[in-house]
Amino acid sequence: MTDLSQQKCEACRADAPKVSDDELKELMGQIPDWTPMARDGVMQLEREFKFKNFKQAMAFSNKVGELAEAEFHHPSILLEWGKVTVTWWTHAINGLHKNDFICAAKTDALLSD
Repeated sequence: MTDLSQQKCEACRADAPKVSDDELKELMGQIPDWTPMARDGVMQLEREFKFKNFKQAMAFSNKVGELAEAEFHHPSILLEWGKVTVTWWTHAINGLHKNDFICAAKTDALLSD
């Protein structure tokens, strides 16, 4: 299987399939620090990243924003002092698509940039 962080997001329409339970288990194995959760009935992937200060957290938030623009897939980003919470899901299908896992893996890779 190709590393998720090396893949590109595909255009997603409202009739695109959501990730199945089996796919969810397999894909979660590649992004173990993320948590799948239902929020308002919509499955999402969420991870909290910790930093030493606000400036580092803001710099990371900006990197996530650049990633989102490059992939044309946009998360929820909550910036706080020393902490950034990133939540990926696909708005068009109100749930999880493989794109969300790709972007989660790419978000993890930003830590080593």
